[in-house]
Amino acid sequence: MIRINLLGAPKPKSKRGGAVSSVSVMEVGDAGSPKLKILVLLLVVGLGNGLYWFRLDKQRQNIASQMQVAEQRNRELADVKARYLERQRQADAYKRRVDVIDQLRANQAGPVELLSTIGDTVNGTEAVWLNTMKDQGSNVDIEGMALSTDAVANLITNLQKTGHFKNIEIKETYQDEQVKDMQAFQFTLTCEKGKS
Repeated sequence: MIRINLLGAPKPKSKRGGAVSSVSVMEVGDAGSPKLKILVLLLVVGLGNGLYWFRLDKQRQNIASQMQVAEQRNRELADVKARYLERQRQADAYKRRVDVIDQLRANQAGPVELLSTIGDTVNGTEAVWLNTMKDQGSNVDIEGMALSTDAVANLITNLQKTGHFKNIEIKETYQDEQVKDMQAFQFTLTCEKGKS
């Protein structure tokens, strides 16, 4: 039993062995059994654990809702990405087609430009006629007839002046014996194409 002194004065001791008290003493009973203490402790711990669990559950629900929003946004962005990639593929296919068309136009103009250059050069050189012209890739072989060797030399000079050829060599030239009325020379030239 616990005694509580409410007056705060010390208890006098009597000589007779008995307790004489002018002080009021109040007795409060036992503060609790160990079972009650354990029960209260378990109740407090359980209440704390329950509050912590509710807090974690609220966080879990919050995270789950945020994940749903993020997954929805991810699906929307995946659709946008798929449309972007499809349009990119279409743009690449279109660019390839345009490049092929441009390349075909450039290749188409190449032989026309070559024929025009050689034709203008031969027309500008007197006493020269062409029999054949063969485009061999990086070289052009020209066979023709001239009235003099000077006319062949003038043709070589005029071809060099065009800038389309960087090296012009004469393979052969000879006087044609089949032509009886005049002097005629057959010639063969090899012209190496320049970068022009």
